[in-house]
Amino acid sequence: MRSRSPYLPAAGLLGAAALILTGCGSGVDAATDSAAEEPTVRIENCGREIALSAAPDSVVGMHPSQTELLLRLGLKDRMVGQAQAEAQALPEDVAALAADIPVIGGVMPPSREDLLTVEPDFVYSPTTYEFSAEQGFASVEQLESAGASVYVATGGCFERRMTGEVTDLFDDLWNLGSIFGVEEVAAELIDRGTADLAQVETATADVDRLRVAQVYVEGSTMSAIGAGVEFDILTRAGADTVYAPDQPAFSEFFAAPITPESLAAEQPDAIVFATYDAEHEAATRAYLTATFPGLPAVVEGRLIAISTSDTFPGTLGNVSAVRQIAEELYPEAF
Repeated sequence: MRSRSPYLPAAGLLGAAALILTGCGSGVDAATDSAAEEPTVRIENCGREIALSAAPDSVVGMHPSQTELLLRLGLKDRMVGQAQAEAQALPEDVAALAADIPVIGGVMPPSREDLLTVEPDFVYSPTTYEFSAEQGFASVEQLESAGASVYVATGGCFERRMTGEVTDLFDDLWNLGSIFGVEEVAAELIDRGTADLAQVETATADVDRLRVAQVYVEGSTMSAIGAGVEFDILTRAGADTVYAPDQPAFSEFFAAPITPESLAAEQPDAIVFATYDAEHEAATRAYLTATFPGLPAVVEGRLIAISTSDTFPGTLGNVSAVRQIAEELYPEAF
């Protein structure tokens, strides 16, 4: 079975790092297209400019995390496809909205042919991996040639992937709100997310910070997570992180394979791990409990499971993951 890891796609850890494409940056500029005599939205995204004279009406979310965000922006009637839908279940309150949206691809990103078949005019992806032509996926250039604009979450752009922050989501919401003319809905989501982050920051300001390791487990293979939006989620939750971007293991990629012995030597007070369903969570808990019975994280019952969807750049789950982790680390502060 192919891995459903957000860190270790089918190509593997090193392959995933090599397949990330170049580009970064995101910003909106509203201008007037005199030839079309209507407003044009221009966005810089991952080193490219996206110029639109009308809101797209054939939209694809390239992962459930992106599909969720599009649905919460009220764009259901514009969606012609949801990709990687078998990788992660949508939250219950939006799952019904997606029932009639065609599923393209299963656990992995859709093939070039499957994506182009639904004739999208806008594709929203968490990272550039979903456009790796080497994997048989449609490249950005191929999609643009077919008339589709491609938007990558700000935190998923190559030069931003290692330094991404939770608040990059707000740039995406602002951009998407401008693209689709749903600025008020986007602003409400931004205000709600900003307030949630501020509440967590206030609640954890004076806590004695616990040492926290973030890992991903697939079978008996374990990776440490030490950079990117995943790292920022931990720090905003008030964690003293075991793994950090300034460590050599994370100089080129935000995840790195580790041995059980190396994790045991760190003696973390808590372990955060991402899972894609209940079975994966149970398996990961069982592995960590059996492998590290003496770790403070296990002894104190601080094994914190978060959804893999919440760790992808450009998803509302980035904010909810901060709150979830903080509440489980410091329940007395809330």
